[in-house]
Amino acid sequence: MDGKTQLGSFLRARRSQLAPEEVGVPTYGEHRRVPGLRREELAMLAGVSASYYTRLEQGQSLSASPEVLDAIAGALRLDESGRRHLHDLGRVDKQRTRGRRPAPERVTEAMRQLLEAVGDVPAMVLGRRSDALAWNRLGHALFAGHLATGAPDLPARRPNMAGLLFLDPHVRDLYADWPSRARAVVANLRLVAVQHPEDVTLHALLGELSAKSGEFASMWAEHRVQPCTVASYEMRHPLVGPLTVVLQTLSSGPGPNVVVATTEAGSPSRAALALLAQATSEPTTRPGLSSGTSRKRPRADKG
Repeated sequence: MDGKTQLGSFLRARRSQLAPEEVGVPTYGEHRRVPGLRREELAMLAGVSASYYTRLEQGQSLSASPEVLDAIAGALRLDESGRRHLHDLGRVDKQRTRGRRPAPERVTEAMRQLLEAVGDVPAMVLGRRSDALAWNRLGHALFAGHLATGAPDLPARRPNMAGLLFLDPHVRDLYADWPSRARAVVANLRLVAVQHPEDVTLHALLGELSAKSGEFASMWAEHRVQPCTVASYEMRHPLVGPLTVVLQTLSSGPGPNVVVATTEAGSPSRAALALLAQATSEPTTRPGLSSGTSRKRPRADKG
C-alpha cells in the first residue's frame, strides 16, 4: 500500500468517526446513510475545496502542503500524535527506499545494566516491531512466564509481544480489559509502520496478524494512532491473581525501548509482585537477565 492510499484510508476512517455535532455542523434532523462527516463538510471545516479534499481521499492528488495537512488535522480534531501521523503519511513515498533493510535491533550493555538494576520491577526491552529483545526475571514472570526464559536471546524464537497479545491465550488472559490494551498496541504499531515504510519484516507481521486475527484487522481499520507511553492496566496473573500495574515506556531516542511495570507503594499489587518474585526466584550466576542456559523454565502457567 503506497502513501497516497494510506493517506486516503486514514482520512476516510477518521472522518467517519467524527460526528457532525462534535464540530458544530448542523444536520437539521436529517437521516444519514453513513456515519461521521461528509467530505464536503470536512473540506469546509479545513478551508479547502471539496474537490481537492476528495482527490486526497481517493489518492489522486500528488501531494498536500504542510499547511493544508495542519488544516485538515484541525478539522478532524486530531491530537498531536494524530497530526504528526498525518504529516508522516504525506511523506511515506518520499521516505520509502527500495531494497533498503533496517539495521538489526540490539540490546545495549547500558540497557542490560538497567534491567539488572531494577530487578525488583518487571522490565523488558522491546524493539520497534514489539519483539521482546530482553527481559529481567520478573519481567519474564509477569509478561510471558509460560515461555522459555531465554527466548529473547534466540532470534528464531524471539517472542513478539503484539503477536502474543492477539494470538496467545495466556497473554490475552493477563489483561482484564484486553480490548483497551490491544487497541493501545495497535495504535502504536500504526505510528511505527508509517515511520518505517521500508521495514519488510514489520509489514509482514502486520499482514500476518490481520490474516490470523479478525480483532486485529478490525482495530487496524480504525486508524487510531497513539504512542505507548504511560497507561494503567489491571492484570490477572495465574500465579498471584489480580494486580494493577502502570506500564511506562522509557525511550532515549531511535532504537529499542525499555518498558517497566510499576505498582503503587503499599498496595496489594505491590504485594502481588513481591509474591511473584518469591514464587519465581531461583539461583543464577547473573541475576535479572534472560539466559537460555543457566536457568530452568519457571512453572508460571499450570494450565
